[in-house]
Amino acid sequence: MPIDQQSIYRGHIIEVTVDTVDLPNGERAELEIVHHPGGAAVAALDEQQRVCLLRQYRYAAGGWIWELPAGKIDNREAPLHTAQRELAEEAGVEATEWSALGSMVSSPGVFTEIVHLYLARGLRHGAVNPEHHEVIEVHWKPLAEAVQWALDGTLTDAKSVIALLRIPAALNGLI
Repeated sequence: MPIDQQSIYRGHIIEVTVDTVDLPNGERAELEIVHHPGGAAVAALDEQQRVCLLRQYRYAAGGWIWELPAGKIDNREAPLHTAQRELAEEAGVEATEWSALGSMVSSPGVFTEIVHLYLARGLRHGAVNPEHHEVIEVHWKPLAEAVQWALDGTLTDAKSVIALLRIPAALNGLI
């Protein structure tokens, strides 16, 4: 717990605070912290071993990037529910089989965000229903190609890279 916490900014999604904390080495520090509710990302894998990738316009990232369907946790919902909701909204897909791929922290020096990663199988396709601020193209890529993109830097979104690289272990029952 911080000794002192000063709120600098509170928006619709994040809050920024300056926290005064005692560190394990005995030092006291003022840390700028971005508080985020967390999120979930989904690697949806179909029967042809293709994975759903979104080509999405991300202003903060400077334009179009490739990523998995994902979104923030709303109203303290369970991360799995977030994953299911985002897959349906962004890709128009529902799944009957869900496996956890663990979680990741995006930038632990400043963000409290934890992103929960899932593998979805047993897919049914429906209508895409993105939010008004989302500009998305849905693509289905062979898993091997998507993993290669994660390795060669074509795909730069951290949550997507991590989830894609964990799929082989999940399919082999190692996670």
